[in-house]
Amino acid sequence: MILEMAASAGDRPAVTAGGRSLTAAGLLRSAHAAAERFRRHPAVLYLAANHLAYPVALFGAAVAGVPFVPLNYRLGGQRLDELRSRHPGALLLRPDDLDTFVDETGAAAPAEPPGQVDGQDRDAVAALLYTSGTTAAPKAAVLRHRHLLAYVLNTLEFASADPADAALVAVPPYHVAGLANLLTNLYTGRRVVYMPAFDARLWLETVRDEGITHALVVPTMLARIVAEVQGADAATPTLRNLAYGGARTPMPVLERALRIFPGTGFVNAYGLTETASSIAVLGPGDHRKALAATEPEVRARLGSVGRALPGVEFQIRSDDGDPLGAGRTGLVFVRGEQISGEYGDKSALDADGWFATRDRGRLDADGYLFIEGRADDTIIRGGENIAPAEIEDVLLAHPGVEEAAVLGVPDSEWGQRLVAVVVGEGDPQEIRSWVRQRLRSAQTPDEIVFRAELPKTETGKLLRRVLVAEMDTTLEDTRA
Repeated sequence: MILEMAASAGDRPAVTAGGRSLTAAGLLRSAHAAAERFRRHPAVLYLAANHLAYPVALFGAAVAGVPFVPLNYRLGGQRLDELRSRHPGALLLRPDDLDTFVDETGAAAPAEPPGQVDGQDRDAVAALLYTSGTTAAPKAAVLRHRHLLAYVLNTLEFASADPADAALVAVPPYHVAGLANLLTNLYTGRRVVYMPAFDARLWLETVRDEGITHALVVPTMLARIVAEVQGADAATPTLRNLAYGGARTPMPVLERALRIFPGTGFVNAYGLTETASSIAVLGPGDHRKALAATEPEVRARLGSVGRALPGVEFQIRSDDGDPLGAGRTGLVFVRGEQISGEYGDKSALDADGWFATRDRGRLDADGYLFIEGRADDTIIRGGENIAPAEIEDVLLAHPGVEEAAVLGVPDSEWGQRLVAVVVGEGDPQEIRSWVRQRLRSAQTPDEIVFRAELPKTETGKLLRRVLVAEMDTTLEDTRA
C-alpha cells in the first residue's frame, strides 16, 4: 500500500505533526532507512504520543518484517515494565528519541527507495495491540498484514480523495483507531494531521487552520467539543465528515453535536482491536434519514452502529449458542477476512471462523446492529437479565445528569440490586422517579450515588470493573 501511495502522491505532504511534514515519498524513504535499524530487533515498541516518528516506525517495522507494538505511554512505571518484559530485545522508541529518530532516518534514506519491500508476507504479524483492559487485564491482540489489508482494500478506493483533503487524528497511537486512521487516510490520499494530545479548543482551531475535511473522535472528545462550542455553530466549513466511536456515545451529546456541525456528515464506527478496526458503520445518509424519520423503527437507528462493512458478517446468538432472528437480543459474533481474534499464539475463532465480541446486541430486519453493552456487564436481578446501557441512556436524558454508569451490586434478596453512579446534580429520588416513568420498575436504580467523575480509559471507555471494585469496597466499609 505504501509503495502505491508514494508513487501516486510522492511530492504532496502525507503526514503533518508538530509543525513539520513528510511527503509520501519522504515517508517511504525514511521507513526503509528505519528498517535497516529495526532488523536487528525482534519487535519495535513505540512509547510516545502522536508524532512524525509514528508512521515512520510503523512502516519501517513492516519493511523490516518485525511487529510494531505501540504502548500506552500513560500507564504507570510498573505496568509499563510488565508490558516491556513481554518483548525481550525489542527496540524501544521513547519521546526523547523521536525528533532525532525522524532526522536520522530521513538523512540516511536512499534517494530512491528499493523497488520491493521486505517482510510483505501477508500472514506475518504487522502489529501487536494491547486491548484496553476494561473488563480484564490487557491482552496483546495480533493483527497480521492480511487483516489490515482486508480492512483497507474491502472498504476503500485507492487514491479516491481530493488532493486538498486532510484528516485530523487525535486518538492515541496505541489505539487500533490510530493505526487504522493512518492506513486508510494515506491509502485514499488524504494528508494526516496529528494532534499530540486532545484539547477541544485546539481541535477546533486545527480544523479551521489546517482545512480539515475528515476527523475521528471518541465520545469524551465529542462531549468536550460540544461543551466548548456552547450551542453555537462550530464554524468549521471544511469539515465534511466526522466519525465517532470507540465507546457508546450518549444520545444527548450526539444530538447537540449534530446541531453545532450542521454541514458535516456524521459516521458512527463500531469495531474492536481484534477486528482490525471498524466492522460496522452508520453513515451520514443513515443519520439524516433517522433524524427525519417519523417511523419509530427508523428513528431508533440513530442509536445503532449501522450495518456491516463489506466482507463482514454478523450473527446474534443466545447464551446457549443458538442463532437468533431479527429483533432478538443476544451475543454478537462476527466473521470476515479482517477479523483476527488472535492473542499470542492462541486463536479465539470458533471452527467456522466466528469471533465472539463479548458484546450483547441485536440486528433489526434491515441489518442495523444495536449494541446493548458488554456481556460481562449484564446485571441479573431476581433472575431477570438487565442491560445497564438502556438505563444509562434514560439517566443521561435527565437534565441534571452529565454521565452515568449502572452497576449490579450483591443483594441477599434479589441476587443483585441496581446502583446508578452519576456525574451531575439533582435529587436522587427525583432521578429514580424519572427512570421509573420511562422504564419498568425492575430497571429503576435502587440507589443513586454521585461522583465527580467516572473512571475511563484514555479513549473514553468506562472502566466498569474499576467502578464495581470501588463500589464493593465502599459497601464493605459501610457494612463494617
